[in-house]
Amino acid sequence: QVLLVESGGGSVQPGGSLRLSCVASGFTFDRYAMNWVRQAPGKGLEWVSTIDSLDSKTTYADSVKGRFTISRDNAKNILYLQMNNLKPEDTAVYYCPRGWPGAYDTWGQGTQVTVST
Repeated sequence: QVLLVESGGGSVQPGGSLRLSCVASGFTFDRYAMNWVRQAPGKGLEWVSTIDSLDSKTTYADSVKGRFTISRDNAKNILYLQMNNLKPEDTAVYYCPRGWPGAYDTWGQGTQVTVST
């Protein structure tokens, strides 16, 4: 069974940091590109970042570039998102779908990130 489980969310003040994790199971993790996608309250899905499966090349949305870092540990089947200098507009449920953007085929349940004073 293919499974993705996100964790690490929480409440933090503006300027704070969080590290999200996504534990993958049931498939060969290092063969897939992985992503972070978020959904703010009342809004649609927003792509945040992608890391590819071969050379771990990373790409970021302009809204998070320079503040967020995506990484992966293929030995442990874990995807990470280090989030620094968080802003209220980063408040959202964060997901780690499998596959290339536009072709996601598996989603986790998400983890809530709330940034407020």
